Amino acid sequence: MRRFPAALVLVTFALAGCAPQQGTPQPAPSASGPASTSTAATGAPAAPTPSNVPSTQAPTVPGNAEEKWTTFTTADGAMAFDLPAAWSVKDPAGELAEGGGAYAEVRNQAGKVMATLRTNMAIGSSCTQKYPYEVLDTADLPALAQDGVVPQFAFETRGNAGTPVPPGVQAAGYGITSGPMPSGPDACPILHFFHWPPNSAMFGAFYDPANNATPGDPSLPYPELAKKYRETAEYADIRRMITSLRPVAK
Repeated sequence: MRRFPAALVLVTFALAGCAPQQGTPQPAPSASGPASTSTAATGAPAAPTPSNVPSTQAPTVPGNAEEKWTTFTTADGAMAFDLPAAWSVKDPAGELAEGGGAYAEVRNQAGKVMATLRTNMAIGSSCTQKYPYEVLDTADLPALAQDGVVPQFAFETRGNAGTPVPPGVQAAGYGITSGPMPSGPDACPILHFFHWPPNSAMFGAFYDPANNATPGDPSLPYPELAKKYRETAEYADIRRMITSLRPVAK
């Protein structure tokens, strides 16, 4: 259940911003499965089914209260977010994006990638297979609202012990999405993109217990590891960082 995203996203922009992170298993490039399609999600989020609805409160384990934070502004001057001062940001910006926009890779003090921000992305998607899911955490982000749609931060899993996801499908991830949250018993693979002029943007990462410090027995089922990670100070910092994303006033 730990092998990770199939050809869910067909990004016509340069894909450096949503490449798998260091230490994360590579996605499979094939796109096969039962015929079922959906386009990139739009519209207001729909409520998940009661059995899968998470608490929208902050994680029970807060970040380090003594930790110093700083603010990072993207090279194009369009967006800013807060992050622990001990973390670092690589921001090549226009070097990797011919069409402009922002590209920022956030690493913790151990040098591991915690999240990637990328703007000015043109995306499309197809949904060829659905899986059992859980939404572990959500938060509305009104500062990023576009055309009346308020995006959400979400931490989600796909698959369970009875129905594991196949190789090439990402089993857990956190990030910002403008699409409706899953509803019903099953959901398409994880797709965390949000509407941001002139196209779409991403700020998040796929969860990998080899990259994201998770306590406990590493042989636990993947969804259980994701739940344990939700209660860590590292996740609390990631959540605070991603949900702090905002436009810079001109």
